[in-house]
Amino acid sequence: MKIISAKYILTCNEEFEILENHAICFDEKIIDIDTLNSLKQKYKEAEFIELPKNSVILPGLINTHLHLEFSANKTSLNYGSFLPWLNSVIEKRDELLKNSTEHIKRALKTLQKSGVTTFGAISSFGEEIELCKKSPLRTYFFVEILGSRPDAVDLLFEDFKHRLRACEDLEDERLIPAISIHSPYSTHPILAKNALDIARKFGYVVSTHFMESKAEREWLDSGSGEFCEFFNNFNPNSKPINSPLDFIELFSGCKTLFTHCTQAKKSEIEKIKSQNGSITHCAVSNRLLGVGRLKIEEIDESILNLGTDGLSSNISLNLWDEMRMALMLHNDIDLNELSKKLLKMATINGAKALNLEAGEISKGKFADFIVCELDSSVENLAQNLILQTKFVKESYIKGERC
Repeated sequence: MKIISAKYILTCNEEFEILENHAICFDEKIIDIDTLNSLKQKYKEAEFIELPKNSVILPGLINTHLHLEFSANKTSLNYGSFLPWLNSVIEKRDELLKNSTEHIKRALKTLQKSGVTTFGAISSFGEEIELCKKSPLRTYFFVEILGSRPDAVDLLFEDFKHRLRACEDLEDERLIPAISIHSPYSTHPILAKNALDIARKFGYVVSTHFMESKAEREWLDSGSGEFCEFFNNFNPNSKPINSPLDFIELFSGCKTLFTHCTQAKKSEIEKIKSQNGSITHCAVSNRLLGVGRLKIEEIDESILNLGTDGLSSNISLNLWDEMRMALMLHNDIDLNELSKKLLKMATINGAKALNLEAGEISKGKFADFIVCELDSSVENLAQNLILQTKFVKESYIKGERC
């Protein structure tokens, strides 16, 4: 049992309470929150951790959507529009995957140094699983399935099950199996249904890309647009294999993160919410791929969480960088209010999306928290944390210092 105190404790709870000159008593979970003197009187045997006077404690950050596999990318891919980027990924894929181990190690180190305590790894091939297993961070390992050709469904599903079993064999409290359905334009509904049946049976969290581009919108709505030429290169006379609302319906009964959603209609957002789903915002990726701005001011804050996507569509995996960019991108929202919203998206909302008992400084939650050093007034604390923080001073996961 330990006690740690700080000038500010930013709880990131629903009310976004900020506690001044308080302390936390914890082991694997948070036991109590009170003044330092009160906790020392109540828990006399607890070890005391002394922090600098300008310290701020807040929940560990949660990056809900991250592709590690293309971490070698810097200047190999084409930005500005979705289809040119996608074509460049296909063209450069083998080159970027080659000797990627050191790049993935550096990516994981960036996550740790910047205060991420939990992240969602979207895995197409499964090669990064051993590195995730060795990381001190909690990883939701989303084993991905995709493929639109009916004649390949059985083969693709067997490959998916093989990769999922490999993840299940390594499962522990910090490596959690999860499932990713790539997207409505790339995943045959039979494949999606079979994988989602597994998710329901074992209670796995699910992730999917949804309405990421105008090209996807046009293709799914009318079988027109840029995707016509793209799919005809692989299968002449291709047609959409899912409708948007039918695709969302496939996820009924699954805890699902719908990523991007920049081109989603209001009715689709409402259906996601009605199915207890959430929406993952990847602000930088959306800008670099030219897919439009997610209008977070029009979406129920409680279902929004935050991801960086991968280095195939971002220049940084640092969630503070992502929040800073989001502050600039969403320039019509009050700066202080947006700062609070983004911090909740990166903590409590991410935890809810993943069914994780963390993401807030609250009794009974996992003792996942980070320590920053910052001189700031309480009124501007959220804003200044985002503007000034690059790396954190300390990280704790289930009460253990990383």
